[in-house]
Amino acid sequence: MRIALAREDHEIQSCYQVMAELRPHVMPDEFLSRVKKQSEVGDYKLAYVLDGEVKAVAGFRISECLGWGKFLYLDDLVSKSSDRSKGYGGALFDWLVEHAKENGCDAFHLDSGVQRFGAHRFYLNKRMIIGAHHFTLKLKD
Repeated sequence: MRIALAREDHEIQSCYQVMAELRPHVMPDEFLSRVKKQSEVGDYKLAYVLDGEVKAVAGFRISECLGWGKFLYLDDLVSKSSDRSKGYGGALFDWLVEHAKENGCDAFHLDSGVQRFGAHRFYLNKRMIIGAHHFTLKLKD
């Protein structure tokens, strides 16, 4: 098992099938351009677990704000459905925590949909706390 950052176009594209399980609204032909745009605008990065094939993917960014200081924000974390509970997601999560520490982050944050009970169990088992309520106001249909 190897964990790496997807830097080259072919590495980013290799993450699509797994990411699509979490983000099915992102079409294959737009995935690469969306990842590259987010990388340019918001320093978004993709990390992935490779074990013969891509087994888990995480989209994240490191940023800074007055409220949290320097932080790693986890936008996306997903394991291939046929390989869940095999340690890939946990290994990637732990790698992200270490990456945050190595980059001088004060905190590690994420939002998780209220319906994602399995994900909540996973995050709570990783010693995360529910530290806030996230509110949304949809501006477009």
